[in-house]
Amino acid sequence: MFRTYNELKRYIDDNDVKMVDFMMIDLNGRWRHLTIPAQRFTEETLKSGIGFDGSNYGFAPVEKSDMVFIPDITSAYIDKFMEIKTLAMIGDVFVIDYPNNRPFDQDPRNVCKRAEEYMKSTGIADEYRIGPEFEFHVFDHVSIANEANHSGFHIDTKQAIWNAGKDDEQNLAYKMGHKAGYHMAPPSDILYDFRSRVAMQMEEQGINVKYHHHEVGGPGQLEIEVEFGGLTEMADKTMLTKYIVKNQAIREGKTVTFMPKPVFNEAGNGLHVHMHMFKDGKPLFFDENGYSQLSQTALYFIGGVLRHIAALCAFTNPSTNSFKRLVPGFEAPVTVGFATANRSSVIRIPAYAKAPDQKRFELRNPDATCNPYYAYAAILMAGLDGIKNQIDPVAEGYGPYDFNLYNLSDEEKEKIKGLPKSLGSSLKALAKDHDFLTVGGVFPEKLIEIWIRDRRKDLQRHTDMPTPMEYEMYFDL
Repeated sequence: MFRTYNELKRYIDDNDVKMVDFMMIDLNGRWRHLTIPAQRFTEETLKSGIGFDGSNYGFAPVEKSDMVFIPDITSAYIDKFMEIKTLAMIGDVFVIDYPNNRPFDQDPRNVCKRAEEYMKSTGIADEYRIGPEFEFHVFDHVSIANEANHSGFHIDTKQAIWNAGKDDEQNLAYKMGHKAGYHMAPPSDILYDFRSRVAMQMEEQGINVKYHHHEVGGPGQLEIEVEFGGLTEMADKTMLTKYIVKNQAIREGKTVTFMPKPVFNEAGNGLHVHMHMFKDGKPLFFDENGYSQLSQTALYFIGGVLRHIAALCAFTNPSTNSFKRLVPGFEAPVTVGFATANRSSVIRIPAYAKAPDQKRFELRNPDATCNPYYAYAAILMAGLDGIKNQIDPVAEGYGPYDFNLYNLSDEEKEKIKGLPKSLGSSLKALAKDHDFLTVGGVFPEKLIEIWIRDRRKDLQRHTDMPTPMEYEMYFDL
């Protein structure tokens, strides 16, 4: 939004801004924030930054936890959810050093920036553009309990088919059927105006919305797809999109989750990532004579992503819930392969994207429990590894699979490599296969160690907790 401090200061004065809010991304991909009165924001703030405890963000050990963040004024925006007029901006994390502070190598934004810099240094491309699809559920009620004597959750939304027979209050029917929500119209789609209000908020913040619609899942599953942008730019916009969606829902007395599988036996929430590359303004992924009009460069990129997909899942699908989405029958990928217009394949090449500068493919396994900075950067690094090492996805046996991968016989399924079936499997893969991430100093070894350690703690907590399903299955034995 701003290029210089003077531009920012003039805006603050001219628009009666009262507060300046700094948003930082923690290790797990959640936004944290700290606010100062606008008159306290000085040019020195952009040089020396503001101190904070990095250990509470998951970054640094307690004995070396003092860090600073320096605001990125180009990311500034007016936060419409604050009662007091507030200018918000993202902060980059720095390690305290002498004579000058230095960028913290584990900071998510710094990892993203290094990935873009590394790409340019290879000479392969000077621009990597991505377009995420945001899928999420909107509920009217959510309660959660995980106590020693009580465990479970209860969700509800008025439009769900399970409310079709409700008779203790006025019921106007028009419930959304099981797995029947895709592109449904009002009055069944009761969330159209909500999506439009969210889309308008996004547009005001510079996030260009391609379209929005109701998704397959009957109990309030929605999708908003956005236009393409650069790697760090779109990671920023992913964080801001989730912030807008969640806060607009709360403002309207609803609640939102981006959990991959919040509703059993319904479609889950993905974060499909469309991608293509350019050099000197020319598209690198188009070849009129290639498979599905893809260039050899694009195929090598696909080969790198598919070769490293198990390790990538540790960043793109980093929750125990992630792998409850990656099951057959719900338009989520389960096999490692590529194809045209095939939603059962982990990489899909959209048939409708025909123009050279539109030629692209999408990776369908990621979900929004990821830290988008790490996930998007890891995808790029895998693709660059494929280009550098000329990893041919056809020669590697990854397809193209231009048929329904869900309907294969057991014998045929055995011939095709599958995605990891659990978080533990993906973490093991990352521990063995991460050299493609550390090249060029993009992902520090320490970050990968911390990531694996923390995700294993999540996994252990999940494993240790008895579940209601286990009571149903085993209580009477």
